[in-house]
Amino acid sequence: MSEYISNPEEAKELLPRYRLFYVAIAMTFFSFLFRLWYLQIIEGSELREFSDKNRIKQIKNTAPRGLMLDREGKVLVENRPGFEAILTPQFVDEIDDVAEVLAPILGIEKDKLVAKFQRSQRQNGPYAPVHMKDNLSRDEVFRLKRIRLDTPGLEIRETVLRSYPLKGDGAQLFGYVGEISKKQIPLYNQLYKGITFDQGDIIGKSGLEEYLEREIRGEDGMQLVQVDAYGRETATQTPNIYGEQIKDKESVPGYTAVLTIDKTMQEAAYNSFTHDGRIGGVIAMKSNGEVLAWVSTPGYDPNEFAAGITPQTWSTLVNDKFKPLRNKVIQDYFSPGSTFKPYMAVAALSEKVITPTTIINCPGSIHFGKRDFHDSVKGGHGNITVFEAIERSSNIFFYKMGIALGVDKMYAYISQFGIGQKTGIELPRENAGLMPNSAWKKQALGEDWQPGENLTAAIGQGFVVATPIQMAVGYNTIGNGGKVVRPFVIKKIVDNDGKTVRETQPLIVRDLTQVQSTGIHVDPETFKVVKDAMRRVVQGPRGTAKRVNIPGADIAGKTGTTQVMGFAASDIYTLCEKRPLEQRHHGWFVAFAPAENPEIAVAALAEHSCHGASGAGPVVHDIMKAYFEKYHPEMIADYLKKERAIKAAAGPVENIEGE
Repeated sequence: MSEYISNPEEAKELLPRYRLFYVAIAMTFFSFLFRLWYLQIIEGSELREFSDKNRIKQIKNTAPRGLMLDREGKVLVENRPGFEAILTPQFVDEIDDVAEVLAPILGIEKDKLVAKFQRSQRQNGPYAPVHMKDNLSRDEVFRLKRIRLDTPGLEIRETVLRSYPLKGDGAQLFGYVGEISKKQIPLYNQLYKGITFDQGDIIGKSGLEEYLEREIRGEDGMQLVQVDAYGRETATQTPNIYGEQIKDKESVPGYTAVLTIDKTMQEAAYNSFTHDGRIGGVIAMKSNGEVLAWVSTPGYDPNEFAAGITPQTWSTLVNDKFKPLRNKVIQDYFSPGSTFKPYMAVAALSEKVITPTTIINCPGSIHFGKRDFHDSVKGGHGNITVFEAIERSSNIFFYKMGIALGVDKMYAYISQFGIGQKTGIELPRENAGLMPNSAWKKQALGEDWQPGENLTAAIGQGFVVATPIQMAVGYNTIGNGGKVVRPFVIKKIVDNDGKTVRETQPLIVRDLTQVQSTGIHVDPETFKVVKDAMRRVVQGPRGTAKRVNIPGADIAGKTGTTQVMGFAASDIYTLCEKRPLEQRHHGWFVAFAPAENPEIAVAALAEHSCHGASGAGPVVHDIMKAYFEKYHPEMIADYLKKERAIKAAAGPVENIEGE
């Protein structure tokens, strides 16, 4: 028992330790008390604000993008209401469990939902909302709302979807929209001063949607809602912080873009060009530069981008060998072929190489250097003037013009028509094409220009390449008697009060009847000669585009073919239609009307269509018909009457093949 009896001496030795222990407890207590006082009294206001903000959630109300209207106020691009399913990552415990619930409702495989969620976290960070599916149906919205309370982080948000009533018609012109990427945010914030872009914002990705981003995007609004610990909205009134009610900020719609496009002509151009599955591009413009119609095929439906394009659809578009996402009117350039010959005629007449009455012998072929150069027909065209040379599209005639002029003189004239230069149209990623000269070849390839290359360049082959919009501008210049205009597609921008913010005025870039930077100028009489020759292409007895003729419209134009590959002399006249598609020639037709005082110019390129007359000609015919039927029906009244009679009788239509 004695071993359990306390030793007074031992107790005295331990007493200082107990005192230290009591002091430690007292200090801890006072530290907690001080911290509590500091948090409650000193930082109480700030912490309360943090607490309020933690239960308050800001929801961005996306502003409707501005409309795009045609020249008469008809809708080309608009908006429609929609719903989207969103997951907020910080409130999602197990994405696999959530995806398993969402998959049957959204009609998307569970693995794809998980992959989309994880990909968003990698690209946009762990807190950025993930758009699981846009453009929800009513049934999907109803079913999602039923599971929402049991699915933390799930939101069904009302949104505004971009809508393209014309679908694939004009898709490359109008462009499409999509969600901004994490990498684009700082770039766009730098590019568009005064606008703040955030994750989840919808921006224009191409075409006019991209070019007009500042004007048509609008100003987003903001709504404050009270949420629970899982981020779910609670049924409360507008949040009240410190007794002050915070009001929502209304969104402001974007400005309206009124385009120069004529919807009637746009639809006529699209319907005609897509008939028989044509590939290529066509543009129609007024003589002052206003674009009336713009088609590039194959196309795509921009509504699929607005609703959230699937990986399968995107893969199909980017892997299509005919590149539907490219705007062929301004991005793809081709050898202009025989549509180049009117430019050559202007140069040859201006340099006095020929006169309107000069007769040139044009056999079936000529030998130059180490090779033979063939005409467009086996037997050649005999003795002809510049009028017959353009009407019948003689190669030999213009080979001889190329020999006489040389590439540098050709460049001096033809570059001034806009070939090899960007037109300045208000769209991104326009290509300049190429009008070569000897200095260009030396600089670009380190080689001297060869005399034989003058012949290929003279008929629009070799290094010469141009876009459809350049050809339209160039032919419009011939029709206008030398005035080069800048094409434009945006007529004006109108704010929400109906006031015009800015308006595009027609612009004459240069007048070729005046001395140019290259030292050339063209006599007005020269343009008249060339126009008369181009009339014969459509209206002459041996014209290559007689099928395009519309009596009363007075169309002047030129056919052209572009070889996609070289052929042996024995195979050069083989029927094009018998070759594989990829080996068939491209067909051009470019025209303006009325020839005497043009109002409209049209350039059409039909890839792998073999002939300009049968491939691109019918498209130009239909566009011209739509124009005159709408704006000058009195000029073609007899033609329309006869056409209706032919259709009623279902009689045969003359089939004239040409270049």
